Amino acid sequence: MRAVEFQEYGGPEVLRIVQTEAPEPGPGQVTVEAVWAGVNFADVKARADGYRVASLPYRPGLEVSGRIRAVGAGVDGLRTGQEVAALVDAGGYAEVVLADAARVFPLPDGLDLRTAATLPTVLPTAHALVHEVGRLRAGESVLVHGAAGGIGTAVGQLARAAGAGAVYGVTSSDAKADYARKHGYDEVFRPDTFETDVRRATGGRGVDLVLDPVGGDTLRRGLEALAVFGRLVSFGNAGGAAPWQAGQGELYAQGRSVGGFSVLALAQSAPDALRALTDRALRTVCDGTVVLPVTAEFPLEDAAGAHRLIGGRASTGKLLLRIAG
Repeated sequence: MRAVEFQEYGGPEVLRIVQTEAPEPGPGQVTVEAVWAGVNFADVKARADGYRVASLPYRPGLEVSGRIRAVGAGVDGLRTGQEVAALVDAGGYAEVVLADAARVFPLPDGLDLRTAATLPTVLPTAHALVHEVGRLRAGESVLVHGAAGGIGTAVGQLARAAGAGAVYGVTSSDAKADYARKHGYDEVFRPDTFETDVRRATGGRGVDLVLDPVGGDTLRRGLEALAVFGRLVSFGNAGGAAPWQAGQGELYAQGRSVGGFSVLALAQSAPDALRALTDRALRTVCDGTVVLPVTAEFPLEDAAGAHRLIGGRASTGKLLLRIAG
């Protein structure tokens, strides 16, 4: 089978197509004949910085859609030929992908394979940020960093459907701001002025919920953009700064709180909770609440092109690799 991997860290050019044996499922596992694979910023960080890479060579890719090729011992509810989406720790850039059965999700009626490949990381994350962790209530306001990315696209629509009083985004360009406004955002601010813009837009009150994938100074400034009793949810450290900390000084005076979320960490620690979360999230696509546009697709052999686009911070929506079909 064909797969994409890298043997050293570096730019997109280190990604190489290799020929290798297809994996076989062990107990509790399945293999998936992949049709599409999602491309995420975490893949770029793995290639460039070794993010979540245990050893080299390494095969990136966290999410795929396709058809089950083989089922390992002890797996119930999944069958050969079934159309599924899967969340994997790595290895998604390949024609055959090994996955834990607990992270393999049969597709509901009406959900096609191309759309399904956009969902395993993005949609459960967005749903958790708005509902399970962010606990957004009707009438509340929310500020979302990375509003034009895949997660931001879904969050804007979910927040609007939840009855948010105002949905604010942060993007780095006018083009991204225009995109975000088409997907649920009322106003879109720039990274260097967002806290001032929030205070202006809210009459000095601040927002009830901040969703932050950047970390570092952006997170600290986000805390200052919160209203009394506001919540901030951290779901990444894209800025690469030292791990964030918040304590009594930042939280006590105005009753603020900080939470965190990682879909990959939840998959490791609470797979049943992940499955329930994913089931809830998938329903929002099936019922039309969320539309997640694929804004670019690349053949498997041009994974480097996908990495250049997403790594250049110019992409919007979701990027896919076309593996078969």
